[in-house]
Amino acid sequence: MARHGLEHTGEVVAQARVDRRTKDLAKRINAGEVAVINHEDIDRVAAETLIDAGVGAVVNAAVSITGRYPNPGPLLLAEAGIPLLDGVGPGVMERVAEGQVVALDGDQLLVDGEVVATGTRQTVLSISDTLESAKTSMGAELELFAANTLEYIRKEGHLLIDSPHIPDVPVDFKGRHVLMVVRGLGYKNDLGVLRQSGYLGEMRPLLIGVDGGADALLELGFKPDVIIGDFDSVSERALRSGAALVVHAYPGGRAPGSERLESLGLDHCTFESAGTSEDIAMLLAYERGAELIVAVGTHNSMVEFLDKGRAGMASTFLVRMKVGPILVDAKGVSRLYENRVRKRDLLLLVGAAFVTLVLITIVSEPVRVILRGLGLPFE
Repeated sequence: MARHGLEHTGEVVAQARVDRRTKDLAKRINAGEVAVINHEDIDRVAAETLIDAGVGAVVNAAVSITGRYPNPGPLLLAEAGIPLLDGVGPGVMERVAEGQVVALDGDQLLVDGEVVATGTRQTVLSISDTLESAKTSMGAELELFAANTLEYIRKEGHLLIDSPHIPDVPVDFKGRHVLMVVRGLGYKNDLGVLRQSGYLGEMRPLLIGVDGGADALLELGFKPDVIIGDFDSVSERALRSGAALVVHAYPGGRAPGSERLESLGLDHCTFESAGTSEDIAMLLAYERGAELIVAVGTHNSMVEFLDKGRAGMASTFLVRMKVGPILVDAKGVSRLYENRVRKRDLLLLVGAAFVTLVLITIVSEPVRVILRGLGLPFE
């Protein structure tokens, strides 16, 4: 069984789970096991998924942080005390079999005492240094990102003026609030704040889960009304929750998500668009007459888009311009309303109020008269 929180020279011995797609591996890995992946520039969502799964260590065939941009995933793993052996080469994907017991010792990965891969053992310090370097050298990446965005805007500008073909979804959006949940930065905290504020209970908005956002809603005890996406990161439980299912199809009609739903015997429709799944979720709500769209966990920054492997954000920019009058982005709302009142401060406040009342009683003759009238001795 793996041991967590070890120094970088410590050993981890556990079964390995092997997959080139981190999101697929995270669905079946057990706590304490070693994740063997091939994931260049590990993104935040992938890292958080591995952390939530309780992995004992991560062995990456690729480089977890290339320095091309400041991706936060590797730092999250390191700060969680999860050993990260980095850049061991693609051969490890064949040298380690699913379920095989492996040993991670220093910068080496061993099977039955034989070294099968060697890489860089990352630490919080080494990752932090690379992150700082990436932050100071983002100029070229930003220029390329902006150029791609402008080029896509030129090609996709029709989104601003055209009415897209909206599929027939058996949900009435007219005049309703719509809460759209994406599993992006801070989605858990922001969704929790919206729940605690009473918004979900009072307004009863229509609930749209974008891919894994559907499971986020179920975890809070809410059933999604619509699920939109590629359906590669949605649980079967969510798919069978009774929500209307809308598969994101790429230009030309290819819709990989349809294969999974057809194999499960689930009815669904497709929405063809060059944009992201969260973009078409907004368009669906807007075109169907929603009064307000509240977005949780959506992607807005260049780093977030690079984390998703997208070279630009044209479609997102255009869609937000179109739906802007009714769009409220809940990103960071948990920080805005973060409760900073400490118990000690609260006790001091109560104590001060009590002392104040005692002093008022002592110096106030009317209050003393009332106390005497009640038969309470007060001199």
